[in-house]
Amino acid sequence: MSNIKTAKRDRVPIGQKAAFGSGHLVLNLLPGALAVFMFFLVTAFGMDPFLAGLLGGLPRIFDALTDPIMGFISDNTKSKWGRRRPYIFIGAILSGILFALLFQMSENNSVMFNFWYFLLMSLLFLIGNTMYATPLVGLGYEMTSDYNERTRLMAFANTVGQIAWMLVPWFWVVIADPTVFSLSDEALRAIGEMGLTGDDLQKITDEKLQANGVRKLSLTVGLACAVLGILPALFCKGIDAGKMENRKKISMSTLGSSFKDLFQGIKEVSKNKPFMKLCGATFLVFNGFQMVASFSFFIIVFYIYNGNYGDAGTWPAWFASLTAVVTAFMVIPIISRIANKFGKRKAFIISTVISIVGYILKWWGFDNELNRQFNETSLGQGLNNGVVSIFNAINPFLDSIGMSWFSMDTSQGGPWLMFLPIPFMAFGLGGLFTLMMSMTADVCDLDELENGMPRKEGTFGAIYWWMVKLGQAIALVLGGAILTLVGFDEGAVSQTAETMTKLRLADIIIPASTAAIAIWVMLKYSLNETRAREIKEKLIERRGEL
Repeated sequence: MSNIKTAKRDRVPIGQKAAFGSGHLVLNLLPGALAVFMFFLVTAFGMDPFLAGLLGGLPRIFDALTDPIMGFISDNTKSKWGRRRPYIFIGAILSGILFALLFQMSENNSVMFNFWYFLLMSLLFLIGNTMYATPLVGLGYEMTSDYNERTRLMAFANTVGQIAWMLVPWFWVVIADPTVFSLSDEALRAIGEMGLTGDDLQKITDEKLQANGVRKLSLTVGLACAVLGILPALFCKGIDAGKMENRKKISMSTLGSSFKDLFQGIKEVSKNKPFMKLCGATFLVFNGFQMVASFSFFIIVFYIYNGNYGDAGTWPAWFASLTAVVTAFMVIPIISRIANKFGKRKAFIISTVISIVGYILKWWGFDNELNRQFNETSLGQGLNNGVVSIFNAINPFLDSIGMSWFSMDTSQGGPWLMFLPIPFMAFGLGGLFTLMMSMTADVCDLDELENGMPRKEGTFGAIYWWMVKLGQAIALVLGGAILTLVGFDEGAVSQTAETMTKLRLADIIIPASTAAIAIWVMLKYSLNETRAREIKEKLIERRGEL
């Protein structure tokens, strides 16, 4: 256990931690909401799935180019407000406004009009989001120079950030709920004048409801992100850059030399072995998790409820939200304590091993027969009756505030055992981003020792998160390929028993395997607390406190 007490000057006040956490909430909420809303490009706006796929992939290429550039600009900026905060302030406002505008399309437009509108607005949104996200990550790396306070800061920020994942699963539920986002009288009249009946009438009504829900909810999300996003710019403090030497001049006249310096910085970062281990482990854990992220939804709907979406109800949303709740309020505080006692590398290995146990437990947690047996026990019956009583009591209130979608019906029992693996699985991503971001801050010190000024928190942050985005993009492609390989047919009312068995195995084997490889990658990670404190002392001796 670390016996070194964090100096007062290195402690981050709770107000600054909260402000930085609000920034992480925005970092999670924007991509989470974007992923949900883009699903409705096909179902609500009539987009061809191939075109919708292009809209998901093409902007990522642009994003990969802008991240390192913004990191370089942020690292070398000179202003009285600091290197990061002006960009965070402007970027938060732009991100919120452009996200809202992104989905202000009409389902009555031509498909190609909506395609080009969404593509161009996506590029503008990514510029604003990059201007916000990259400096924010860099700011977090420099808010404290203390080895353990960095972990506490990232733990707090990631706890707040998990609120986004408590909310996002419910977007699926509320978008098409007419009690939440009702159609205007004009829209209802237009539907009636079409003269449709039966399934055709239901289909066009659902499409109009979904499009209306996406437009209205995107305005709420955009406004919330703009307001929450500016808080780190107003209240967080980075290092004093006044003593920072060798910063490059950023202007049109120095464009050529700036690109040369940019590529030199990227080259230096890529030679940093501890950092590349962090990137490799993150790619493996996150990619493995994201590859099967949608599988739990399909298993609940098509295995537990045999393809009946109505019976499945809100169980998928509860599963995802409860995972975020456990991650935020149970797992992350535990990981922070483990890191303080055993060091960050050991904490990562411990948390990743626990997550593998959780993945394996999903085989029994999602088992229909075991869930049936549990519901017949006195504990299961008591749980079902208790939940029924609770929602019977609060349903009138939920109805009165337009939240009837939040209700749960357990009168026929429920797949309660599927929640048992969650406390174990949550150690995976909970440990990953808490520890990796803290360790990246340590790596920035090592880079300054080896390569001198200016410090490159922005560049390190840009490349690290580029790896995360690359993993997410690859995971989307591979996840779809795996669904095809196991014989999953999304258009079918139900799936074969063989398909669901293969899907359940893939849901366990893939993330467990990538997590195991990530542990192997981190076994020889060498930047421990002793080495980190030695580096800090050498830097202070060289250039004083920043």
